[in-house]
Amino acid sequence: MIVFNKTRNVIVASGILKADTFTDRLCGLIPRKALGPEDGLWLDPCAMIHTCFMSFSIDAVFLDAGLKAVRVCAALKPWRFSPWVYGAKSVLELAPGRAAGFLAEGDILEFR
Repeated sequence: MIVFNKTRNVIVASGILKADTFTDRLCGLIPRKALGPEDGLWLDPCAMIHTCFMSFSIDAVFLDAGLKAVRVCAALKPWRFSPWVYGAKSVLELAPGRAAGFLAEGDILEFR
């Protein structure tokens, strides 16, 4: 799946997978050793994440129901918990540093 930033008119990443079942959201990126620059995971629904059992950092972009970025947590390290983000309905997990320059809080995203 491709993530397109409608606000900035730019493709954020082109290798996004969607985790929309309990099991997919529970396991998330834990089995992966790293993320490529175009890779990521969209957890839907979700308003809080953890990086327990992960071996790499991620950028976490919390989205509301309209796919507006309501919070960006950059370079969330392994064995950390994000805050509970009120208003968030899903989370886009990206390679560390990927959010910088491609999106910011307030941007509207589109999944293709």
